[in-house]
Amino acid sequence: MPPLKPLPTLLIVDDDPLIRDSLRLALASSFHVYLAENRKQAIQILREMQTPPQLALIDLGLPPTPHRPTEGFHLIAELLAHSPEIKIIVLSGQDETSNARHARTLGAADFIAKPCSPDKINAQLQGALLVQAKEQHLTDPDLLGIIGQSPPIQAMRSQIALYAPTPFPVLIEGESGSGKELVASAIQRLKKNAKTPFLAFNCAAIPSNLLASTLFGHAKGSFTGASQAQSGYFEDAADGILFLDEIGELPLDLQSNLLRVLENGDYQRVGETTPRKSRARIIAATNRDLRHEIRSGNFRTDLYHRLSVFTIHVPPLRALGKDKLLLLNHFRDFYADQISREKFEFDPAAEQMWEAYPFPGNTRELRNIIIRLTTKYPGLIVNTEQLSAELDLPQSLTHEADADPIALARMELQQATNFNLDTYIQEQTKYYIDAALELTHNNISEAAKLLGINRTTLYSRMEIIQKNLKPSAISENNN
Repeated sequence: MPPLKPLPTLLIVDDDPLIRDSLRLALASSFHVYLAENRKQAIQILREMQTPPQLALIDLGLPPTPHRPTEGFHLIAELLAHSPEIKIIVLSGQDETSNARHARTLGAADFIAKPCSPDKINAQLQGALLVQAKEQHLTDPDLLGIIGQSPPIQAMRSQIALYAPTPFPVLIEGESGSGKELVASAIQRLKKNAKTPFLAFNCAAIPSNLLASTLFGHAKGSFTGASQAQSGYFEDAADGILFLDEIGELPLDLQSNLLRVLENGDYQRVGETTPRKSRARIIAATNRDLRHEIRSGNFRTDLYHRLSVFTIHVPPLRALGKDKLLLLNHFRDFYADQISREKFEFDPAAEQMWEAYPFPGNTRELRNIIIRLTTKYPGLIVNTEQLSAELDLPQSLTHEADADPIALARMELQQATNFNLDTYIQEQTKYYIDAALELTHNNISEAAKLLGINRTTLYSRMEIIQKNLKPSAISENNN
């Protein structure tokens, strides 16, 4: 009799114990379920698991702010930083359209409003599991597996081809969801000996107290639970590539150890004094602005210069123009084939909306939108109303497009007391700066590009706002 296939893994995060227990009972026959009541506990469980869960079912309203979606939004980003392949379904009573859209923009596969029957939840999870399984066989026909013909994509391919045959470190910079892992894989394919190991390590996925032993290995008895000696990623990578994702999350005390390996290849297992030599080539990736992290004291200057012998910037999707349509065609064909649905089409206005949309969640967001449209509108023509329901559009674009700006200003002045134009302008500037930083995941350079100003101007305006706005106003705007 063949062994039973293990159940897929599911992480459920909800602060209501009755909902958690009810879902576990209802889904136990289909999934191996892990439960968490808040974001911190969820991340702790995630880091203790040998392999990340395949699926996550999360609430948006989590402690310490259960009446706001902030914690849930943060959790979506952290789950995907830990494991980009995880499929996240949001199950929440905070079902405002804007919350659903923003959750999807961050990378959630779908959104279910509470209350909902267990059968419907199970069906959604099974659908996400099917898509996940199919994606493992997704192959891109384009050069190096990277879709696109825009100048930024062509320039990036040229950089990959130039840097891949060399033995030097490469730093890959880009926003979350933009495809940094694809670039690392392309370098592996084009290196002189593509059959050597390629190991990927996520610096945000392991508790800080286990990072050293995981990267460098440990001796038997070097710490509680070290029942036998264990090699680390540097040793296992041999003379291949070690891809260090989310390098900006690496603690300062470990940055010095990594610097030593980059300088002369030397490292030691935890609990040993015998030096070992690493021959692995380091490729690192980050969605942070490491130069800003250096100024903030969170990243070593010398390590940055060692890592960035070569730097490849993965462009955000909003900068790729017609490539949005190439990606649409590619993923639409793939998912329609994989889930046996006819392809949807856009009417001309919807196609224009698609081209104009900035895709703050980048390619990950684009793929999830295409999956939902393929499921909802097989073989149909999608219009702007149907498409806009899937996009994280500003309220002004969906509800106030025809409003008279002078009339709005007149109404604001009539209703205001002690109106001050300078303060108002600074407050509005802060809103846009906060939005740009959120969309670019605090990447100062990309936020400045998004705002149409240079980096020094952005820093200057941030300092002026911090100095001039009242603390209460700043606090309220940040909430």
